[in-house]
Amino acid sequence: MDIFRFLIFPGFLFAALVGLIFTWVDRKVTARLQWRVGPPFLQPFYDFGKLLVKEITLPEKGERFSFLSAPFFGLLATVLVAFILGLTITVPTRGFVGDLIVILYLLVIPALAVIVGGFASANPLASVGASREMKLIMGYELPFILAILVPVIKSDFSIQLNQILFFQQQHGANIWSLSGFIAFLVCLLVVQAKLSFPPFDIAEAETELMAGPYIEYSGALLALYRLTRAMLLFLLPLFLTILFFGGVSLSGCLLLPSILKILLVLVLIILIKNTNPRLRIDQGLRFFWVNCTLLSVLAILLAYLGL
Repeated sequence: MDIFRFLIFPGFLFAALVGLIFTWVDRKVTARLQWRVGPPFLQPFYDFGKLLVKEITLPEKGERFSFLSAPFFGLLATVLVAFILGLTITVPTRGFVGDLIVILYLLVIPALAVIVGGFASANPLASVGASREMKLIMGYELPFILAILVPVIKSDFSIQLNQILFFQQQHGANIWSLSGFIAFLVCLLVVQAKLSFPPFDIAEAETELMAGPYIEYSGALLALYRLTRAMLLFLLPLFLTILFFGGVSLSGCLLLPSILKILLVLVLIILIKNTNPRLRIDQGLRFFWVNCTLLSVLAILLAYLGL
């Protein structure tokens, strides 16, 4: 049964399917904002399938094992996140103490996989992009963790997701408190960086670095990176919905509101992506270390005061 949950629902296949659908939503909303029609519904699936059958080329001077294995490590960590979040929703009693901390660790691995793959390709542009990605991680992880402490504090210092959900069922969603709202804004901005969306698409910087760490990747390896990002496009909004919007429910009358909550977070991410220019790496670090960190500390103080 656990194998089924890990591979099918709510694990790998389900998260991959919904992630690709969310990729279509992203492209469709972006197109509408730019007065375009946008792609057909199945376009992300066509793009993924096309990459799978293309030739894989390896950089001549690259470190082959790291280059080949990096996309798999990023995807595996993402699947584990899908499995844990899925169990929290479908079987709340299966949660374990510290699952929140485990998810925070796992969410760093896809970015680390991008860094390892970029450096392993031995391409100067990829190395610059990987270096920027490394700096971004050091910039946004601190305010992200501090902001997530707010729902932890509100739920009597519980680091278990089902306990955070239970607290919100009893006292209302965290987003409706001042501290919860501020913490959600910080997390929303960090999610932009975790997805490499503008204004924090600094590592890829297509007009400067072409594709940054991905420049040497092709075929199925590039497809794995694309699939990982598509899954994160679903899992990160789901994670924020659990922490700040009271989670989701699979029961009939509550299923539609649950879907709408996740889509609301997704649309906010897309709007930020399409209304902000890319920052320089120093501007991005300063934004996270100063603005977001101070906001996170303020949210923690407000949470201690019960606000």
